[in-house]
Amino acid sequence: MAYESKRLLGPSERIGEALFGLIMVLTFTGSLSVADAGRDDVRAMLIGAVGCNIAWGVIDAIFYLMDCLSEQAGRIRWLRTLRSAAGAEDAHRVIAESLPPMVADALGPAEYDSIQQKLARLPEPPLYPRLGKDDWLAALSVFVWVFAVTFPVAIPFIFMDTLTRAMRVSNAIAIVLLFLCGYAFARIAGYKRWLTGLAMVVLGAVLVAITIALGG
Repeated sequence: MAYESKRLLGPSERIGEALFGLIMVLTFTGSLSVADAGRDDVRAMLIGAVGCNIAWGVIDAIFYLMDCLSEQAGRIRWLRTLRSAAGAEDAHRVIAESLPPMVADALGPAEYDSIQQKLARLPEPPLYPRLGKDDWLAALSVFVWVFAVTFPVAIPFIFMDTLTRAMRVSNAIAIVLLFLCGYAFARIAGYKRWLTGLAMVVLGAVLVAITIALGG
């Protein structure tokens, strides 16, 4: 029903999560010194990077579930407000406020009456918002996305013995992922895709440098 579930992360939200995760993991890999770091330093970096992204994935999943409850509660309140409307004009106003202004202005009294009648036939909403199976599965997918999209940056340090080579491969993977974030964002925003992808690589590098400089 209309008040029961929340959509999954949208394209722009997925890009934002990926960018944030990449910046976090790059602050760990970028803090290694090729000249001075030993295997213990690499191990500590991997534990920190992987642990940080697992923690962020869990936090994001929890935030997603909280958002589900908040949105569901808002829909329940809205439906109750509509059903308690004093008259047709009041009901039309409640419906119009939930629609984009351009859509609301295009509808006439007959369309509003039709919408009100269809909504009136919906079952009575629950007293309180509650999480369903789909919400929990969606939260799990949020966790998997946040973790999986950034884990490739750490893979070279697991399988390569030479730190210099692992660092180069890791940086190459990070550059590709940052570029893909910019490319995907450009598709949504209508910008030039290759140029935006390159700009995202530069932006990511600057943000990582600032984060490291500030002790992040």
